[in-house]
Amino acid sequence: MDDTTTTTTTAAAASASAATAYNNNRNKKKKNQTPEAKFHSDLTLCSKNKDLHAAISLYESATSQRLNQSHFNTLLYLCSNSVTEPSLKPLALTYGFRIYDHMLSLHIKPNEASITSAARLAASKGDGDYAFGLVKSMEIAPRLRTYDPALMCFCENLEAEKAYEVEEHMGKVGVSLEEPELAALLKVSSETGNGERVYGYLHKLRNVVRSVGDSTTAKAIEDWFCGEKAREVGEVNWEVERVEKAVEKNGGGWHGLGWIGKGDWVVKRANVDSAGRCGGCGEQLACVDIDDAETERFAQSVAALALEREVKANFSEFQDWLEKHGDFQFIVDGANIGLYQQNFADGGFSVSQLDAVVKELYNWSGNKWPLVVLHNKRLRALLENPSQRKLVEEWMDNGILYTTPTGSNDDWYWMYAAVKVKSLLVTNDEMRDHIFELLGSSFFLKWKERHQVRYTFVKGNLKLQMPPPYSSVIQESKKGSWHVPVAGNSNDCDESLRTWLCITRPSACEGFDEVPVNAETSENGHCISNLDSRSPCKSESVTRGNGLHNSVHSSQFSDDKAVSSMGKRKERSPSPSQPSNTPN
Repeated sequence: MDDTTTTTTTAAAASASAATAYNNNRNKKKKNQTPEAKFHSDLTLCSKNKDLHAAISLYESATSQRLNQSHFNTLLYLCSNSVTEPSLKPLALTYGFRIYDHMLSLHIKPNEASITSAARLAASKGDGDYAFGLVKSMEIAPRLRTYDPALMCFCENLEAEKAYEVEEHMGKVGVSLEEPELAALLKVSSETGNGERVYGYLHKLRNVVRSVGDSTTAKAIEDWFCGEKAREVGEVNWEVERVEKAVEKNGGGWHGLGWIGKGDWVVKRANVDSAGRCGGCGEQLACVDIDDAETERFAQSVAALALEREVKANFSEFQDWLEKHGDFQFIVDGANIGLYQQNFADGGFSVSQLDAVVKELYNWSGNKWPLVVLHNKRLRALLENPSQRKLVEEWMDNGILYTTPTGSNDDWYWMYAAVKVKSLLVTNDEMRDHIFELLGSSFFLKWKERHQVRYTFVKGNLKLQMPPPYSSVIQESKKGSWHVPVAGNSNDCDESLRTWLCITRPSACEGFDEVPVNAETSENGHCISNLDSRSPCKSESVTRGNGLHNSVHSSQFSDDKAVSSMGKRKERSPSPSQPSNTPN
């Protein structure tokens, strides 16, 4: 036997010996367990195995002195989970309430977990009032799961007003609704004919989710629009200009003014092409931005954080300068572009890359210079290089550069400028650093999707990736139509495969001088819901006003370069004045 074999055999024997010793010690400890410890161990095993009968046997054999809050919570949890099993439900309800009352009789204060389990028990026998009463009696902060039993019970029983009361209570304590709760509220509002509430919950869904679940939420939406009550809601005499202004103010994709038109709805399942054109009705979907109020709050948030962390006088000077010269379509993160793919032996700051971006943006925007934000130390290094000085001086003469002072973080400057001026931001920075986490804004990702322009250099050729031509979110158009993306049938690589609910109203479209294509109604005049029409629809490719067909573009653009990708969000002068140069 060689040394290797001997060593292996010895190690195996040692391991087996250690395992035997461990098991012996474990069994010895079990034998020496106190009755309280054994009860706790056995009850934990019942919970793990979801064994209600064994747990009840333990409970029956236990003395009150042996039970604590943790034990009661485990028992209540097992009972509340077992009510979904028809064979276990009677037993679970009987013992569940008995256990809860026993807990109270021992003056053990229920915590959030205890009340949630008790509320689930009450809701399972249709007593939403008792479940909601438990929540209202809490001295500690409830959670969404604590409200769910009462809310869902009221919705299932079509007790709409009581469901709205639960929602109101949630709002007062700062608990936010999520998709399952909104779907339930939308459904009960639909089934009780409350069109105003349905409208409100559609907009709340729009704020909470990007796409809706197919089995529950999408069906609830379809059921509403195919119902009799949906035909009756709405106003015919809308001022087109008022609706358009509301859409613009809200960042595109919704107006929030109420139902438009009267009569039948046409409900279809369709696909949207890469340019944002719906294959069901032919309507162009919007690229949704944050609204004016959110934009202002966002800018104030960035400025407040920057003023805390930057030299106050320096950033205040930038704010004042931007107020005077802030008419830009593009803000450029100069360092991000100059250092792109420069991590090689002779790599440094690539002026040629930055120049390519500047020139492309100048041509694309109709001979209008972008604003390049660059740190002061970068500028000094560039000016000291004879081969780069002339180009940099040209930038300075044209007012392209704003240089941030020594010791500053230029991220604050280009971020604030892009938000405040409502322009596009050219950077590959994913904006995940700590300074962006400090913003903590719910609308940051929406803003980023709408305003960030990414870039690549392939064999020295610049390619710009503009924001997508439309947003995959719930949209309400100025004509009163709705487009709702459905989750679970596409991927990030090909949004054209996603199914959308296309919901239009021919009478409303006529009021806006546009009738949806392929509008269909059944023989009785009601809407047709094409539930099985899930294959990609053939529709003509539509080019946006900026001449771009999709989100990835080379530096070869259409002739219509003067049209801003921001649309109506900010009007641009055809011959704007240039910002002054303020290098530090």
